[in-house]
Amino acid sequence: MSVVDVSNGAEQRATARVVLIAAAAALGGFLFGFDTAVINGAVDAIRGSFGLGAGRIGFAVSCALLGSAVGAWYAGPLADRFGRVRAMQVAAVLLALSALGSGLVSGVWDLILWRVVGGIGVGMASVIAPTYIAEVSPAQVRGRLGSLQQLAIVLGIFTALLSDAWLASAAGGASQPLWFGLSAWRWMFLIAVVPALIYGSLVLGVPESPRHLVAKGRMSEAKDVLRQVLDLRDEAALDHKLTDIEHSLRSEYRPTLRDLRGPRAGLLPVVWIGILLSVFQQFVGINVIFYYSSTLWHSVGFSEADSFSITVATSVVNVLVTLVAIALVDRIGRKPLLTIGSAGMAVTLGLMAWCFSQATGSGAALSLPAPWGMVALIAANAYVVFFGLSWGPMVWVLLGEMFPNRIRAIALAVAAAAQWLANFVITSSFPSLAEIGLSFAYGLYALFALISLVFVVVAVRETKGMELEDMKE
Repeated sequence: MSVVDVSNGAEQRATARVVLIAAAAALGGFLFGFDTAVINGAVDAIRGSFGLGAGRIGFAVSCALLGSAVGAWYAGPLADRFGRVRAMQVAAVLLALSALGSGLVSGVWDLILWRVVGGIGVGMASVIAPTYIAEVSPAQVRGRLGSLQQLAIVLGIFTALLSDAWLASAAGGASQPLWFGLSAWRWMFLIAVVPALIYGSLVLGVPESPRHLVAKGRMSEAKDVLRQVLDLRDEAALDHKLTDIEHSLRSEYRPTLRDLRGPRAGLLPVVWIGILLSVFQQFVGINVIFYYSSTLWHSVGFSEADSFSITVATSVVNVLVTLVAIALVDRIGRKPLLTIGSAGMAVTLGLMAWCFSQATGSGAALSLPAPWGMVALIAANAYVVFFGLSWGPMVWVLLGEMFPNRIRAIALAVAAAAQWLANFVITSSFPSLAEIGLSFAYGLYALFALISLVFVVVAVRETKGMELEDMKE
């Protein structure tokens, strides 16, 4: 791969090396997707094993997201102090420990503890990976390389759901014993140790971010990294690039929350935009699909095996459409894709709400009569298509590049923490909302999708092709 960028008169190329470096960093996204989605297949088994009601199972599923908010909050300062690579290594260790602990718990509070530990690792990865990728990528392909994070997330989700389905099938049910007398749902967590160790090993070999090195005054190391990732041969061009980075970072040394202060409700406008992008990404309800879909389809009349199959098929759709988004992001741009996605999600979520309003029966006898079951399935997958084409990858791309250099790390930490808190609100509230009515829950998500459309049109700025040094407050 050799894509040329001639910004600032310097010929920069996206070499195979920078693609591999970005892909290694994006594996944090794989663990992000795997760790957050793996509980999908275990929800009913955990609920039965520990005798949990709607509120407690909602918290058991969503507690990892509180850890993710903490991890996202502290990831920026840790990455600024110790480096992006070191922060990714810490995230890998936390995720491996969480996988072991979650699979060997003896009670629900043990599970909550280890899920929170894993959540911290996920939160760190969610902040550091897009920041790192943006900082090593040439501007002309930064969107595509940044989208590798989302591709890794959806591949992690797919792998988690596929392994859930396979383990449940092998055991004859998620609550049935499998190897060494451990239930299948426990192996759903334990298997996550493998990708955590692979991620930790791979990030040992990636170079530190040139922008972090410049911030620390390690200019010769920064020049070497730029030479590798941009394939710049001209020493004058390298010096010019280093000078640009140095000028943009002058006020970034040890950024704090005070740097985010601005005239609008106490924060800079660009920070508010980042926070709202994060919140809307979650308030449209996408993670209800990936955390509860097996339970959801089971609750409206599908068998456990069919529910697992539907969930895996939906995750395949998510992977395929993310590949389309990667191909389009640097051609069409971020804002147009977000606009299309918001409009499509509003329509498909509204259709899902209508379908669930046609359900008959109650409790375990709830079902969707023909043709509403099939219409709901089609609408759910169309919703995933619109999300995967837009708000899934575009939000991470924008968060990695939209903030000025001097505040990027701390601003991204704030936005990512807001995202995890919003995710927690949606995920923990869904079981209770579902008891009120699935049509009410999906109608609410449709309303947020409609509001997100207005927000994108009015507030979001296009960043396609812009250098990170040119981002404004």
